[in-house]
Amino acid sequence: MDSTRSVCAAAKKEKIEHMFPGNRCRTWTRELHRILCMQGGDHDGSYAKNSEAPASALALCKPLLAGTIRSMELFHGEPSIRIADLGCATGHNTLSTMELIVRSLRQRYEEDCDHVPEFEAFFSDLPSNDFNSLFRSLASFADTMKRPYYAAGVPGSFYHRLFSKGKLHMVVSLSALHWLSQIPDAVLDKQSPSWNEGRAWIDGAKKEVVDAYAKQSEEDLKAFLQCRKEEIAEGGILFILMAGRPDSQQAENQLGDPDSRAKHPFTTSMDQAWEDLLNEGLIDEEARDMFNIPAYMRSIEEIKKAFDRCTGFEIQQLEFFRISEHSKEKQEEWMRDPASYGRAKANLVRATLKPIVEAHLGQILSEELFKRFEKRAAEDIAMLQKTCFYGVIVVCAIRK
Repeated sequence: MDSTRSVCAAAKKEKIEHMFPGNRCRTWTRELHRILCMQGGDHDGSYAKNSEAPASALALCKPLLAGTIRSMELFHGEPSIRIADLGCATGHNTLSTMELIVRSLRQRYEEDCDHVPEFEAFFSDLPSNDFNSLFRSLASFADTMKRPYYAAGVPGSFYHRLFSKGKLHMVVSLSALHWLSQIPDAVLDKQSPSWNEGRAWIDGAKKEVVDAYAKQSEEDLKAFLQCRKEEIAEGGILFILMAGRPDSQQAENQLGDPDSRAKHPFTTSMDQAWEDLLNEGLIDEEARDMFNIPAYMRSIEEIKKAFDRCTGFEIQQLEFFRISEHSKEKQEEWMRDPASYGRAKANLVRATLKPIVEAHLGQILSEELFKRFEKRAAEDIAMLQKTCFYGVIVVCAIRK
């Protein structure tokens, strides 16, 4: 029996053991908050090992974050200052950011106040997040006795309330808010004009699909801000770093320049990998078309409009930046060894999408998808020579 027939047989058995594909798809898309997470652990396909782009974005915005802390009004008389990281995921990025925040705040209090409060850090993400890995990293990140804050985990969606009224003094959300609370219902309706046939994502999709995503994004950002309005004390800080797009680009162009649009892991190679599974008879068209990536890159205009409607915050800073997907040296290394590039790109996709792909296809077929993606990425030498840029938006706002 050849490998394709073996996969077919195993996949068929997996379908029988679970449920019919259409029902399975509808189940996971309606319970996205139970499934969506960055891949846990510390292996090659984990988010901890594949977060170079978020790290670059974080390095870019850390001076802005430090400047925000230097200019904020201190909370005098508070026994403890409470900071929350919403959408914390796992790995070094979230811990180094919290370390920066607490040490910068402590320095401000030491310089300007007689009393230095204690500090509480709340790491929050969906219940599916690998909190075990996060807290193991926390234990090794710094000696517990020397750590400058008390840590706690808060599972839950940041599109809902997570803390009591006025509890928090500072909230950060880093590389998380472009993930939506759900895939729009219309996109999953085969009879709807918004049915996203043949695509895994919305970049370059037809207007009806993009409009459905934009509406969901608007509702989600409104919910996020209303919740933070209740939770952040007056004078507190909300600092957001999220994937975004410049105002010059319409929503159907999520990624800007043609090279980025072609090379982004959610676009060309992803759609080709799904098409490969379809052509090989491993999935049907409905299984392909029912899979949609729940991400949306907002524009500065969309973000500003949401803050204006919320009325709870005063924006201090709102900026768009572009960052390269990797260094020039890394690109040259991959051009000498395209196979290693394919593996790296596939691991990046695993790190961000594996939980929802597995919920959609099952473990066996999801791994087949990643293999097809890796092969497609490694074979496209012309694409390897191009550079993908990620757009990010930084928002700093004060709770009025």
